Amino acid sequence: MDLTVMLVSMSPFIMVVAIVWIAMSAVSRNRRATLRVVEEAIRNGQTMTPETIRALGMPRKDSNGDLKSGSILVAIALALIVLGFAIFGVEGDAEAMYIMPAVAAFPGLIGLVLIGFGLFGKKDQA
Repeated sequence: MDLTVMLVSMSPFIMVVAIVWIAMSAVSRNRRATLRVVEEAIRNGQTMTPETIRALGMPRKDSNGDLKSGSILVAIALALIVLGFAIFGVEGDAEAMYIMPAVAAFPGLIGLVLIGFGLFGKKDQA
């Protein structure tokens, strides 16, 4: 397989990684800038209330974040299992029936743990 064919076939996966990396680096850069402003204000003797910090752009932790993330991961796991059944139905490849559920176990189990954290974790009433 020559290099061009390999790059073209891998380009969708490379694009997903690139998009996630760009989004995460932008969020990280914004958060670092906000923290620098807060540190400078504290050095100058100003008091920083939670409302002031939120007004500067620091995101508030979502109380349902674990439930949302867990649900998304479980949905990804179910999609991988369905993909395995679809490959088996179209190509008759019995290996897909075993491989895809095994791959789906990783996001599925992590999603179930996050859902458990969301349902049974300590609830902050702030």
